Amino acid sequence: MAVGQEVDLLVNYPRPKRDVDSRAANKTPEDRAIARRFDKEFFDGDRRTGYGGFTYHPRFWQPTIPVFQRHFGLTGGSSVLDVGCAKGFMMHDLAALIPGITVKGIDVSQYAITNAIEDMRPHVQVADATRLPFADASFDVVIAINTIHNLELDGVEESLREIERVKRRGAFVTVDAYRNDEEKCRMDAWNLTARTILSVADWQALFARVGYTGDYYWFIP
Repeated sequence: MAVGQEVDLLVNYPRPKRDVDSRAANKTPEDRAIARRFDKEFFDGDRRTGYGGFTYHPRFWQPTIPVFQRHFGLTGGSSVLDVGCAKGFMMHDLAALIPGITVKGIDVSQYAITNAIEDMRPHVQVADATRLPFADASFDVVIAINTIHNLELDGVEESLREIERVKRRGAFVTVDAYRNDEEKCRMDAWNLTARTILSVADWQALFARVGYTGDYYWFIP
């Protein structure tokens, strides 16, 4: 089966203005090492090591959910897995805007799962994207937004195979990528947690090689 399509399902997600040069100047190898622990310092610590406070606000996912709903034909009878769900904010808005939908989430961060938004706590668990704790074809749609690139290359490949295994119908991933040398330099400067950053062409080749048939898009600062 062929790889899916390049499509920006985050077109309505607010995009803050980014000062890449300033971020590059202020980030140290120690900051990146702290961020890659994905604990309190990453989510709710200093801005140098992550979000600088990761809290729910409807302006992020509520405009975005209808795009996913139309693209995948989601209804109250659908099921969605969020790989790298963090505190479950997207899951919360999926459940709010598509009543009856089944949502589940996994994240490698014990801190994020412990501090998940309250109504999603029964639906999230700590797990690794390379070993999803679900049976084959468990979900209509599987999403992984800015998640799998945080793995080494072999882990990226395994996580894509796992996404393919547990989905019944569709999938969507976003990953750090670049199309030219200038974008590569910006990405190298901006990156805080990603361990696998490839060109757009190399990502597409990887998707085909591992048999990933879902859709995809790029994060390029």
